[in-house]
Amino acid sequence: MAVVYQKSKGLTDKETHYCPGCTHGIIHKLVAEVLEELGVLGDTIGVAPVGCSVLAYDYFNCDMHEASHGRAPAVATGIKRVLPDKVVFTYQGDGDLASIGTAEIVHVAHRGEKITTIFVNNAIYGMTGGQMAPTTLIGQRATTAPLGRTVEHSGMPLRVSEMLATIDGAAFVERVAVDTPANIRKAKKAIKEAFQCQLDGKGFSIVEVLSTCPTNWGMTPIDALKWLNDNLIPYYPMGNFRRPGEVK
Repeated sequence: MAVVYQKSKGLTDKETHYCPGCTHGIIHKLVAEVLEELGVLGDTIGVAPVGCSVLAYDYFNCDMHEASHGRAPAVATGIKRVLPDKVVFTYQGDGDLASIGTAEIVHVAHRGEKITTIFVNNAIYGMTGGQMAPTTLIGQRATTAPLGRTVEHSGMPLRVSEMLATIDGAAFVERVAVDTPANIRKAKKAIKEAFQCQLDGKGFSIVEVLSTCPTNWGMTPIDALKWLNDNLIPYYPMGNFRRPGEVK
């Protein structure tokens, strides 16, 4: 019998700890499939963050390194410079990357480090209990903003992709979502292009993935997918912001 679909060799058999309806699992699958399809799984080193995906080293079937909170880009820089023939990526959430790790991600892009970052944006701190993140939307409630985020108190939500796309060392910047089958296919295409950018030695590449957090949003998984479409995508529009040799 012909095999129609099978689990990627880029994933281990370890059962994940993610909440029901969390789309981290989908994103893990896409990254794993891309590494396998590019034939680089055995030459890849990933760097896990602090946050919901802190245990990513248990799920990806490649060499992994754990970094301190926000420092994954710095750790990845060291790995890539010592082992330039390896494919190096970071997998980070919005609290890890867009808050405590903002300086690291800006300067790794500024230096044009030849690594790839998978940036998961669910607009809230997930692992630590639903606190407001730099990406939390105006009016969105969080445990540290029970009445909703306001411009006066916290400023506007940070658009990371648009910011990084202004930096010359950033070769590839794209924002995608994983709320529908069509968007999942587009997300995989972007992730593959980001890793290919690294393989071609073009510079820093990042894919921002709009994701859900049903638990901390206080929604069912289905309602969370709709909320992402109705609220996150309008503020964080999907699309490519930069490819090698061009600025948008």
